[in-house]
Amino acid sequence: MINIPLRTDVFWNRGSPCPYNDVIDVRSPGEFDEDRIPGSINLPVLNDAERAEVGTVYCQVGAFAARKLGAGIVSANIGRHIREYFAGKDRDYRPLIYCWRGGHRSASLATVLAHVGWRVTVLNGGYKTYRQHVRVELDRMPPLFEYRILSGATGTGKTRLLHALAERGAQVLDLEQLARHRGSVLGARGPQPSQKYFDSLLLAEFDRYDPSGPVWVEAESNRIGNIYLPPVLWQTMRSATGIEIQVPIDGRVRHLLAEYAHLLVDAEAIRTLLAPLARRHGSRLIEHWNRLIDDGAWDALVASLLAVHYDPAYAESSRRCYPNIGRSLTMCEVTPGAFDETAGLLLEKWNDWSVTGPVN
Repeated sequence: MINIPLRTDVFWNRGSPCPYNDVIDVRSPGEFDEDRIPGSINLPVLNDAERAEVGTVYCQVGAFAARKLGAGIVSANIGRHIREYFAGKDRDYRPLIYCWRGGHRSASLATVLAHVGWRVTVLNGGYKTYRQHVRVELDRMPPLFEYRILSGATGTGKTRLLHALAERGAQVLDLEQLARHRGSVLGARGPQPSQKYFDSLLLAEFDRYDPSGPVWVEAESNRIGNIYLPPVLWQTMRSATGIEIQVPIDGRVRHLLAEYAHLLVDAEAIRTLLAPLARRHGSRLIEHWNRLIDDGAWDALVASLLAVHYDPAYAESSRRCYPNIGRSLTMCEVTPGAFDETAGLLLEKWNDWSVTGPVN
């Protein structure tokens, strides 16, 4: 009889090395895509179709017939994983395995690997244990940190400034990167993660931070595309102090044209994205923007979008959501050098200033 350890306190400090060579999720690819422990790999013992087939047999025929069918499928899949993935592992290999509830699927793979001679651990309670941990920690952790909020109208390069701060060693929370969305009408960066996986990625970020140092973050709303920030994080950010980054309009236009250059090759895509704004601004303005698109007048289009749509919306949102933005800083240009210089000033002088002059 092989004893396979069950572990509940698997969620080690992410700032320290993972004690396992692999964290293996044996659930179906669909379950894995919706959410998983960040860094885990998917070696399903039942794929989505197979899992549905076994479930149908369970409902229509009975548990015994379903177990027989499932055993054959699981055995074949485990054999394939042994040949294709585990064959090169040495005797010191140490995996952690989990499934939905820490039941049959994880036990099936764990038993085979343990019989080979590897030191296998199973996550007691499986993914459900992990998901409960995420919910608890996203209520507990956000208030542990001091947040420094970067505010500023669209096109001021706040994300680039965050990256410049990170390059100087600052703790940075890039919510738009985690959500795969820039938080605007034209802001999609491809398919967004599920809400659950965003929560997992967010907690993994918090696990890296040192509470003794500040965390720099953009003045986001509580919704980024289709993703919502955890309520505790949102409320904590709203009460934090911050600074408004200001950039002349021509610099913002140049920056946005560079950032969204991929959209300029698809005029129809831009029309489609702008069409819903007719509800707010009227069809005549949409027609005007479409004429600018036809003429390739991208500078004029972006300047109009900023003046009519983005700037008023951002100003209203900032006043409502971030009342403690009491400082300002002007960047004359949106360039790598300006971002680096501004990052240095923010890190050096945050506690010493209220309003500063321009960064050239």
